[in-house]
Amino acid sequence: MKTPYVPHLYGEAAQEKLKSKQGWLTVGVASSIPWPQEDVWLFYDGHEYVLRGKKAGDEKRSPCISTPCARGDIDAAKKRAYLFGSVLGWFKGGYVDVSGGIWGSSPALYGSRETFTTTLDGTKFFMCNYLPIIEDDQTRKALAFLREGRRLRHVHEPYSFLSFFKVVESQFNSKDRVAWIGANLDLLEEDGAKRVAELKEQGVDVGKHLFESGRCAVAHASLGGSIVDPDVPADRRRIAEDLDVIAGLADRYIAIEAGVPDESKLYKSQDLTGAWHRLLPAETLRRLQAGEDVADPSALGQLQDNKVTVRLWGREPPECMCNMRLAAEGHAPGVVTLLVVSERETVFLRFAVDFANGRIHTMLEDGGVTDQFHKVMEADVEHYTRYFHSVVGNALVELCIDGVDPVPCEVVIPLNIIPQAPEKMVALALEQFRKRQAETPPASEWRQDGR
Repeated sequence: MKTPYVPHLYGEAAQEKLKSKQGWLTVGVASSIPWPQEDVWLFYDGHEYVLRGKKAGDEKRSPCISTPCARGDIDAAKKRAYLFGSVLGWFKGGYVDVSGGIWGSSPALYGSRETFTTTLDGTKFFMCNYLPIIEDDQTRKALAFLREGRRLRHVHEPYSFLSFFKVVESQFNSKDRVAWIGANLDLLEEDGAKRVAELKEQGVDVGKHLFESGRCAVAHASLGGSIVDPDVPADRRRIAEDLDVIAGLADRYIAIEAGVPDESKLYKSQDLTGAWHRLLPAETLRRLQAGEDVADPSALGQLQDNKVTVRLWGREPPECMCNMRLAAEGHAPGVVTLLVVSERETVFLRFAVDFANGRIHTMLEDGGVTDQFHKVMEADVEHYTRYFHSVVGNALVELCIDGVDPVPCEVVIPLNIIPQAPEKMVALALEQFRKRQAETPPASEWRQDGR
């Protein structure tokens, strides 16, 4: 399944996107995933979406999503919004369900019932990078039913059960559905597995039970037939207990059969060096992925003597970290160590690219600011200090080479370090730099003194 890089813009950059077009559909959403405080623009599957933040100044507002839309394309745009919400909710481990919409020449806000759980504290923390693209219509339907089931779970348990059942029912004929459920019941985990065990101990045919006492009893109310009676507590308890089973089956179908990864599973399986594979000769890539040493820098193709821009996620890169010279400096089995140096040769950083395991690591202790040629400026000290302490504080670093998608570095988990507020450390570093500058004679005086 395709999981492409998804560009994000925040703050003023997101606002500029909202002002750049005429004609927008805005849909209100009910969401259980953490929602950003401020607007976030992103580009997914060929379309723009703006998650409208929960806060604008001192004003609080309901979450909604805006997407460009011509007046005659409202239904098509709303369908896209439904699918986007389905994928985003699944990816983030919850639901994002559209509750209505409004069209306008400018992106108006649209209120919805507040059923979300949390609001993110930071302005640049929301990220749905590598969101899967759904190209199969059957998978789209399964995700739509899952979205309904998750939203209804704590609102109307019988209808939630029915929606979860539809995830599986929509994908198979009757015979194959029975077989698939039977084959997957014993593969469930946690609460679903516990409920299956309880039913089996009672001598219940679990698959038949889910269909007759669950799906049919909720969907039908025939005279004298089995129903879920809204006024009978035992019926409601039974459905609530069985929800863990059918929800687990629905999740399993989407994750395993449809192959749609969520954020956690994608991180575990994704090769984060993938965008750089095309820069390497095929034989070099094969050797590195096999865990072999590649000691000859000339074998690294376009990865050697290239230019790279280093940036923190959600921030524009500072000048001293743009177009840095990149060169291979070391090697280990499956790993290439890169040195990147600023254009003025004042800031240097190092990274370990582990092709064998698909990861890139910042080597924080091996970077810094050098005054070898007496060219260091306050901006160098400021931006390197901000970079260092932001990374210690779990900020995401991206390495950007022209012509290929940015590649992310592993988030640093500091050991035996108490993270400090980056801006506090920037102020302290600048104060120390200015003090040293005041105490040190200019470079011209050094040359005159013969030092």
